[in-house]
Amino acid sequence: MAVLRRAIIVVADGAGCGGAPDAAAYGDAGADTLGNIARAVGGLTLPNLEALGLGRLTAIAGVPPASAPRGAWGTMAEASVGKDTITGHWEMAGIVTAQAMATFPFGFPPEITEPLRIAAGRGLIGNKPASGTAIIDELGPRHLATGELILYTSADSVLQIAAHEQVVPIEEQYRICEAARTIADRYQIGRVIARPFVGAPGAFRRTYNRRDYALVPPAPTLLDRLEAAGLPVVGVGKISDIFGGRGLTRSIHSEGNADGMRLTLDALGALPRGLLFVNLVDFDMLYGHRNDAPGFARALAELDAWLPAFEAALAPGDVAFITADHGNDPTTPGTDHTRERVPLLAFGPGIRPAPLGARTSFCDLGQTIAEGLGAPSLTGGESFLDLIAP
Repeated sequence: MAVLRRAIIVVADGAGCGGAPDAAAYGDAGADTLGNIARAVGGLTLPNLEALGLGRLTAIAGVPPASAPRGAWGTMAEASVGKDTITGHWEMAGIVTAQAMATFPFGFPPEITEPLRIAAGRGLIGNKPASGTAIIDELGPRHLATGELILYTSADSVLQIAAHEQVVPIEEQYRICEAARTIADRYQIGRVIARPFVGAPGAFRRTYNRRDYALVPPAPTLLDRLEAAGLPVVGVGKISDIFGGRGLTRSIHSEGNADGMRLTLDALGALPRGLLFVNLVDFDMLYGHRNDAPGFARALAELDAWLPAFEAALAPGDVAFITADHGNDPTTPGTDHTRERVPLLAFGPGIRPAPLGARTSFCDLGQTIAEGLGAPSLTGGESFLDLIAP
């Protein structure tokens, strides 16, 4: 029986809070996105997140532990293998990825690149792990001259294709990535990502026409269960891409954090019940991957400043969660995701403040929402609804 009317998940993409028990196994000992950013910039000022209990999750300079948080607070450790967007979001929705998706630390082999070259009808350059902005700066001039596609990867299970929008029209870029997705399926590659950019050498800029083509989840997710139960499921940002378009009754494209937060309020006003699942990508895409701690700090302040309007839009029977899908500590060497715990803040009218503890799976979030909205239970995870329900 449903005890909640609406659930809203806001994913601050990459905003980990350190302390993953297995961080060293991923080469991420000491990673603590929120804590290290605060130290790097001389402290953060996040009064609304502080009031919800953020300062109780890790040591964050400028964000002390609230003596009486307004929300419920805790952390979640990832049970899945990996530290990717897909594994993090899928686990929130009830799927634990037990086998690592394929990675290519030395670039893609010919059995992938040759059919991709044929399907694209264009040459390929790059084919190595790289920062997206760095490889565009490096190979963008050649791409402009030849039309060859810039192919690259990272420490995650991704095949990324960058192309200038005036050289390769955006619809052609999407067609090429759809063909690449078919090839990637044979090798268990988590995501194919279209990385369009514009500008001239020395001033290239990636656009929000990015599109992710993910593996289809191997089993029904929270989204599928809610949809099957007749509940609306709305995704804002790249949620539809992450779940292969499955389990959503509506998908809303966003162009960065500010647009995503605006669209979240719009979507909330039109959603009578069900789930609103939001990804705010700029933390990860613009700041974590670019080792930009001050930019990440500014984005956190923007999220904090938006929270009063968001909370004002919540009504009795609503529960909102702020969390992350992985870490992306901009103060650590490299530009890849970091294996960290993630925040778990729960709040809304009537939601009881309570310590939620250090939870051992992101699935706990999905299980709580399934129970609260009256959907069938997920196969994994432990609900904490009894701790927060009005």
